[in-house]
Amino acid sequence: MGTIIERKRADGSSKFRAQIVIKQSGKIVYQTSRTFDRRPTAKAWLERKEKELKAPGGLDAVSTPAVTLGEAIDRYTKENRNGIGDTKAQVLRTIKNEYEISAKRSNEITSDDIVDLAKQISDRPGVSSASTVGNYISHLSAIFDIAFPAWKIPLDEKAMRDAMKVCKRLGLIASSKKRDRRPELDELDALLSYFEDRHLNGRSLPMHKIVTFAIFSTRRESEITRISWTDFEKNNSRALVRDMKHPGKKAGNDIWCELPPEAVRVIDSMGQKDGVDRIFPYHPDTICNSFTNACKFLGIKDLRFHDLRHEGVSRLFEMGRTIPQVASVSGHKSWQGLQRYSHLRATGDKYEGWPWLDRIVPAKEADANEG
Repeated sequence: MGTIIERKRADGSSKFRAQIVIKQSGKIVYQTSRTFDRRPTAKAWLERKEKELKAPGGLDAVSTPAVTLGEAIDRYTKENRNGIGDTKAQVLRTIKNEYEISAKRSNEITSDDIVDLAKQISDRPGVSSASTVGNYISHLSAIFDIAFPAWKIPLDEKAMRDAMKVCKRLGLIASSKKRDRRPELDELDALLSYFEDRHLNGRSLPMHKIVTFAIFSTRRESEITRISWTDFEKNNSRALVRDMKHPGKKAGNDIWCELPPEAVRVIDSMGQKDGVDRIFPYHPDTICNSFTNACKFLGIKDLRFHDLRHEGVSRLFEMGRTIPQVASVSGHKSWQGLQRYSHLRATGDKYEGWPWLDRIVPAKEADANEG
């Protein structure tokens, strides 16, 4: 039923193609093949596949048209009523559109294929860490978890578990490390001066205001761009943050968050425009790219826009705020989410007397807005 064909590569080494072809009444009803570097490995695979096919119902199972991994990704994305986050959606699109594994039949994907995918992602330009590769494989594993019980798509959960174990042992994937990078005041001064100059010359969005708001509000870039004037209650110093990031709920997680007075002042400086409901009507990717490019231009190392949220939360603890008080601003729902900041001692507000608030919202303008 199976054969092994040896072929020579351009460098003189051999490769071995194990192939199975099954015919009934002169017609091919099933065929599959894989290529290996060693004949014993090819033989072992061939024997295992032949045993599976000879088992009761084995041929029927593999002869039934199986969807590809790419089709399973499409179905998962379309039918997930909880919604999936922007990052996960982008990762799954990338796997589907740029990696050969997406074209493989779901019932033929093995742990080897998943490990190979991890290696390919690791070699991808711009992927700098095992934690990034781990995120890709973790997002893909969610499909393996539900594909068969939900849709009878034969993606092998065990193959995924085995692949993840191998990838961890090989150092291909790892958990994300918690960052503790915070901007220094001189770094912020350089960034805001750069952004202010570019904005005044009509070359960029008001990043100096967005950065300042991010620090004092502790908001993520995607949350900042979703805040609307109708969801802003100045008298109560709060705003409704829609679709706040949540590990189990990607949409509809709307939370009222307190806005410190500095954040309210920045909002006041934006000014409401006719027909525009969003306070910061920009795209999150544009904000992140502008921040990254500015840091690169100014020689500021290892600082990300998301670090501004860490800075804002740390500031509140340093000012002596309690966990409930900090959570009312940050939107954290559990002590665990704030535990990493608990070691900070109350040292006062390092932004006291910081000149940038007055530069963004001059005192006279702030007084007028209050009136």
